[in-house]
Amino acid sequence: MKILKYFGIPLLLMVMMAACEKGIDPINAVAPGTDETAPTLNITFPVQGKPVTSMDEVATVYFKMLAVDDIEIGSVKIELDGTTIGNLTSFKDYRRADISFKYETLVDGDHVLTVTVTDLTGKTISETMNFKKITVPPYTPMAGEVFYMPFDDNFLNIISGTEVPVTGTPGFADGKKGSAYAGATDTYITYPSNGIIGTSFSVAFWYKINATPLRAGILAISPVGDSRIVGLRMFRENSGDNQNIGLNIGDGTAEVWMNPFVVATPGQDWMHIAISIAPTDVIIYVNGAVVKEQVLESPIDWTGCSSITIGSGMPNFVYWEHFSDLSLYDEFKFFNKAISAEEVTTIYTMK
Repeated sequence: MKILKYFGIPLLLMVMMAACEKGIDPINAVAPGTDETAPTLNITFPVQGKPVTSMDEVATVYFKMLAVDDIEIGSVKIELDGTTIGNLTSFKDYRRADISFKYETLVDGDHVLTVTVTDLTGKTISETMNFKKITVPPYTPMAGEVFYMPFDDNFLNIISGTEVPVTGTPGFADGKKGSAYAGATDTYITYPSNGIIGTSFSVAFWYKINATPLRAGILAISPVGDSRIVGLRMFRENSGDNQNIGLNIGDGTAEVWMNPFVVATPGQDWMHIAISIAPTDVIIYVNGAVVKEQVLESPIDWTGCSSITIGSGMPNFVYWEHFSDLSLYDEFKFFNKAISAEEVTTIYTMK
């Protein structure tokens, strides 16, 4: 009985193993098939229309792309401004290559990135990306400063390092400091208001009037429709040969007008405008001096004001023909607090 016991257990295990393996298909090699289609390619960085920014004049960047082939990728050639900077022939996944290519000497200026993917049968695809490299100097914001656009031949918010969306075809001109935003017909800048607006809010910028058209929007943080009991609207309107620059805000129940807070002659030198809004009052400065003050019955109300427009009343403050402004703007700053007279002087006298 003991002998049967010793032989029976191994025999039982063999039977069980055979039973388990029964019905499992053996692993057979499968031929890759015919390579019928060309590869596909998507350059994911840089992004079309967005600059590559860095605090370094000669920057290290990672060009990113995704190449896919139905059978096998043979090579990926990477060219910058007509010069080959990489030729990859080995991939972890021979059908899908998710590439991050390191390049260590990218300088300022306009560039052309060209990527060509070739499969094993010689079919190719190429994609080209045009982009600009910009050196962003280190910048220390003032207290409460959450947005700063110097308009130095770009549309960057220097504080966040991100490009601000632009509608239309703005240009650049000689500014108060460096270059400036030059408005154009049906052209303006938009930016989310979240993180900027609140019961306290300030804006400061340099401004040079172009009297064409006769009236225009300058800054609009306004809800859909023509409600003026919430939000903020800055604008200009002709008065003979001069331009009245005015401000309207809403406290939730009533409109508050400060119009005009300055009368300006078109074509004159740059003027500096700063508006400081606290829960209890609004103070407007021109060239560092107070030109208008207004007590508020209630704090400014931002209900429904989800975006900020610079250079136009679009999209919500276009009644009364407050369309795009063809004037010049420079050194545009937003604060999520009321700035003091001393801070206005600091901004106005910055070199």
